[in-house]
Amino acid sequence: MMVAKLSISELLCKQRDFFQTGKTKPVDFRLQMLKNLKKTILEHKKAILKALAADLHKPVFESYITEIVTLKEIDYAIKNLRRWTKPRKVRVPLELFPYSGRIQAEPLGVVLIISPWNYPFHLLISPLVGAIAAGNCAVLKPSEFAPYTSGLIANLIEKTFEPAYIAVVEGGVETSQTLLAEKFDYIFFTGGNAVGKIVMAAAAKHLTPVTLELGGKSPCLVDTEIDVEKTARRICWGKFINAGQTCIAPDYLLVNKNIKNSLLDSIKKCLLEFYGEHPANSPDYARIIHQNHFDRLVKFLQDGEILIGGEINRDELYISPTVIDKVSWEAPIMQEEIFGPILPVIEYTDIAEAIAKINSRPKPLALYLFSDNKNLQQYVLQSTSSGGVCLNDTLIQSGVPSLPFGGVGDSGIGSYHGKASFDTFSHYKSVVQNSFWLDLKWRYPPYEGKLSFLKRLIG
Repeated sequence: MMVAKLSISELLCKQRDFFQTGKTKPVDFRLQMLKNLKKTILEHKKAILKALAADLHKPVFESYITEIVTLKEIDYAIKNLRRWTKPRKVRVPLELFPYSGRIQAEPLGVVLIISPWNYPFHLLISPLVGAIAAGNCAVLKPSEFAPYTSGLIANLIEKTFEPAYIAVVEGGVETSQTLLAEKFDYIFFTGGNAVGKIVMAAAAKHLTPVTLELGGKSPCLVDTEIDVEKTARRICWGKFINAGQTCIAPDYLLVNKNIKNSLLDSIKKCLLEFYGEHPANSPDYARIIHQNHFDRLVKFLQDGEILIGGEINRDELYISPTVIDKVSWEAPIMQEEIFGPILPVIEYTDIAEAIAKINSRPKPLALYLFSDNKNLQQYVLQSTSSGGVCLNDTLIQSGVPSLPFGGVGDSGIGSYHGKASFDTFSHYKSVVQNSFWLDLKWRYPPYEGKLSFLKRLIG
């Protein structure tokens, strides 16, 4: 593999040289590269699905809906790219006549994209779509914890693109550290809060801008004015897809005391419907990524009363879909993002107190509210801050390409998806232009006798 023969520094030099040729900037080139990427994915779907199953025991259906769906992101960029790249005219003050102004997008240069293991294909390729659309060169660092997908992506990218344009660098922590020691024009990181701080600190040494897609404890508020069965079904889907290893999964339930028992009964029925009496035997249920993460999750099972599930098998990295009740705000499970198939339940009677508890914690990546009460919806929207909000459903907000996806505060910096991806990997350059047909001399020295006019002009 050509990339392996180059040091990271040499690879970056080649990418900078390639970028300086200007070949990545024409829109036709970008469109062709996006089409090449799409063609590669379509031709290797079976291999992608196989790698995801090997890394996460991911069901084919979930792989399509959460990973192969990246094809839609490519289609959206191809459809809209010419419009995105068109310079936008802006008005200039009358006193600056005959000047004109415009804003035009330009690529940043050589960018670094670091992806996590939970959606190892989508969360690497999706930001790459934005980087290509914006006209950049890119270095991709997949997660070493999803080795089958990482290796496959490295192989596919090598077959599709010249490494001087787009390259994959595989490896563990030392590789990441070596990459972060280099100067990039932009760093896009998806992962946990702790590593996000390391990435940001490394970027700061070079004044490199970053997008950090992190996570947090995304609350799921459940009011009494709901369809209980549909609410239960949508919560179960959003929580237990990919065995709960989703950054925007409902992290905990805040449910109105009056509806709690009914909702929990419906959740139990839904889980039986989804995965059967023995989810370990279900072809539709994923596994935990590795033993360290498994051991971390198992400790959380002691933080409340297990109502549903609680079965574990360390050899198979299996934790059944689990719901636990009687959880206190001070319990360990409530101090960090769970990132697994365990759903703690906390009841409330006063919505204002529930919201105050949410607001006393770091801002989450997502907030979910189940309620048909329009006034309550507006109250929650105005009273809370989160990366995104989904009303009466879960996860769907991340699949709408016209909506920016990103966090706020501890849950992240910046956003992407659709036009937001193009914006993230672009610099919007301000351009002002004058002509030679008129030259008003009031601004030039000598200034004598011109101050009164200037005062009238400025006000």
